[in-house]
Amino acid sequence: MKRKIINIDEKLCDGCSICVPNCHEGALQIIDGKARLISDLFCDGLGACLGHCPQGAITIEEREAEPYDEKKVMERIVKQGRNTVLAHLEHLRDHGEKELLKQAAEYIRENNIDMSEEGDARPVEKVFEQAHHNVESHQHNGGSCSGGCPGSAAIDFSEVITEETSDKQEPEKSSEPSKPDFRSALSHWPVQMHLINPAAGYYQNADVVIAADCVAYAMGNFHHHFLRGKSLAIACPKLDSNKEAYVEKIKQLIENSYINTLTVVIMEVPCCSGLMQIVNAALKDTSRKIPIKQAIISSRGELKKEEWML
Repeated sequence: MKRKIINIDEKLCDGCSICVPNCHEGALQIIDGKARLISDLFCDGLGACLGHCPQGAITIEEREAEPYDEKKVMERIVKQGRNTVLAHLEHLRDHGEKELLKQAAEYIRENNIDMSEEGDARPVEKVFEQAHHNVESHQHNGGSCSGGCPGSAAIDFSEVITEETSDKQEPEKSSEPSKPDFRSALSHWPVQMHLINPAAGYYQNADVVIAADCVAYAMGNFHHHFLRGKSLAIACPKLDSNKEAYVEKIKQLIENSYINTLTVVIMEVPCCSGLMQIVNAALKDTSRKIPIKQAIISSRGELKKEEWML
């Protein structure tokens, strides 16, 4: 069958092994100094390992592969202990994989797996409640240090905002003049191109902004003008290394995440035009065609140009 599955560029992989603990399904191992996908059966194609590769060596492709088998994955990871199982459940929950969560619960019940912390068996529902709690704590506390850099842990701020405001009453209307809204319009984390996971839920069918690093510092109303209701990625076309990985990730956003539009925001300085070149390089290899907008910001933060290119 044809499905999404990870691909490892051996030329880029330096064998650092950071990706291995971030694949809770156990699909990755370091063999002969390189990260290897040891079985299609264990790779769910959701890309938890993508954001943890500092070299950008891991991407997602669609190809012929053995079907992912959740129960075979559970058979493998229960041997690694309760915390690994919880991390796996969190991973599935973060990606909205309700059917796979159901299969995981069935495996635990069918095999009478003891998932208790103290040794006394608890209903499997308690384990799923714990997984839910761990995700919420992770979001509110800015991530944890287990299994990789906390700065690259995916967080969807829209879920946090919904939880925090659901029980609050509407504030009373004031007769005072309304003040400008300076709140952040950022909807997720991370945003740096080397750290983002193009398969993350907040990129699916989204309007995406790719901005040069300096834009938000120069343009005072960047959040209000460009970011509201959109998903973000940032990069510096002059100083960043391994920009080939950026081309691949933009291709994935267009082809696999089915983004609706792409807005490229750059500074007026010549070196910043390299970001548009990266986008154009990705567009050459994509079958989907989407609307592309380019915006140019002056060094004083003024919007000099904004137009649809495609």
